[in-house]
Amino acid sequence: MYDQFNRHISYLRISVTDRCNLRCTYCMPENGIKLLRHQDILTFEEIRDVVKTGITLGINKVRITGGEPLVRKGIAELIKMLSELKGIQDLSMTTNGILLKDLAIPLANAGLNRVNISLDTVDPVRYKEITRNGGINSVFQGIKAAKDAGLEPIKINCVVFKSKNEPDALKVAQFASDNNLLVRYIHQMNLKTGEFSVVEGGKGGNCAICNRLRLTADGYIKPCLFADLKYNIRELGIKQAFHLAVSNKPECGSYNLSDEFYNLGG
Repeated sequence: MYDQFNRHISYLRISVTDRCNLRCTYCMPENGIKLLRHQDILTFEEIRDVVKTGITLGINKVRITGGEPLVRKGIAELIKMLSELKGIQDLSMTTNGILLKDLAIPLANAGLNRVNISLDTVDPVRYKEITRNGGINSVFQGIKAAKDAGLEPIKINCVVFKSKNEPDALKVAQFASDNNLLVRYIHQMNLKTGEFSVVEGGKGGNCAICNRLRLTADGYIKPCLFADLKYNIRELGIKQAFHLAVSNKPECGSYNLSDEFYNLGG
């Protein structure tokens, strides 16, 4: 698939839930959110059908996100369903790592290739402040479990306020170096005002080469994180939703007044 700006669209990010076991200050309100109704969330079969159709249109890279994808019951089953589809060259997941200790091996056995793990600090007190209720030791255990399961290369997603030279970010970089992990620095974004920048160490945020679409947990295909455009697969049909998303993908992101990071997966 090529959009009107000749970008080859081959990457689908899939949010499987709007739920999360953390309350990170830059992502979710302290008191939580109004959750989607169970019947509004896509079934595993619906997600598989979206990916299967996407493959016929040129999708070859899939990333599972949330919310926190590991809180979705039976997530390894979904991974298995997707890994069995011919045409996916890269099947990955972004997670906060809290539940990876117990799920890394089942995910790897199901066909997951690799993980990105969110980690903004290596200090236990700062981690609890940022996440409001998280225990960093669970993340460290999850990273070890992911390495043992072969979910590599493991990339660390580190959110920064201004630069990668901030104290927390520098310590994360040292931790990554000590543990043979890659690190990506993601500048804090604001959907409502359209504040975003290129990910340091990654390709996200570079509109000129953006090759991705997003599938929300409630069944909308979005052509851009920073746009209000979205197309419902249940109402339009999967192929038509893909077609509209690609044909209307903007040249550059602007702002998004209708979504939040917790239901888009970033």
